[in-house]
Formats: sequence, C-alpha cells, structure tokens
Amino acid sequence: MTRRSIFRRFGAKPQSSTRIYVRGLLIQASIGVHPHEHEATQPVIIDVELDMGDMALPEQDRLHETLDYSVVAQKAEELALEAHVQLVETLAERIADWALSTDTRVQRVAVSIAKPQALLKADTAGVEIVKSR
Repeated sequence: MTRRSIFRRFGAKPQSSTRIYVRGLLIQASIGVHPHEHEATQPVIIDVELDMGDMALPEQDRLHETLDYSVVAQKAEELALEAHVQLVETLAERIADWALSTDTRVQRVAVSIAKPQALLKADTAGVEIVKSR
C-alpha cells in the first residue's frame, strides 16, 4: 500500500525538500494503561517521517551524506522497548524529540503509532504527532 506523506495530510505547502521515512515498523512493546497491557507485550506499528528541508542530495553517493533510515528504525525500536509506556502519545513524542535532536537538518518530524489490537471493532487505533523546529 502506497501511503502519502503525513505532512501533505496536514496541509503543508508543497516545496522542494527531502523526506526520509520508515513505515510499518512492527514492534512487540509493553504499552498501555489497562492492567492486561502491563502483563504482556502487544504489537505496535510505527511510522516516522523526517522532513529534511532543502538538504543537499548526496554528491558522492555515500551514506554519511544523509540520515540513515536504519538508524531511525533502530532508535524508534529502542525507545519502544526501553520500558513500559502508558500512552502512545508519550512514545511518539520521545521518537519525535530524538529525531529533532539527532540531526540539525531535520526540520520537521511526523510520528504515527498504531495499536492494531487496541479496539475489537476497529482495524487499529493510535496517534500521529507532528513537531517542527
């Protein structure tokens, strides 16, 4: 499934920019406020989109010239697994704050966290947050 940019859904003006993203990162995490959510992990699906602004495209075709999306995925997983989190909003904000602090080229970050087992009558429930410099 092709997914449009989170930023476009929030009405961002089209402009020249580079976006780095990780979509559909599936992690078994300890998250939630209900007692049964403290007893076992559950799947969460994390999407992270980084607006790099007008970052220069790599001239030498080398990874150090950009922000490695595997680092983004690894950090999102690390933050999700470091301890029990009550709210998906808290985890999303931690990931967004990390992204803005890790690289000054990141101008804006959108983080979406979905809990596919949260509601019986829905495919998924969750949150999306967008933070800017």
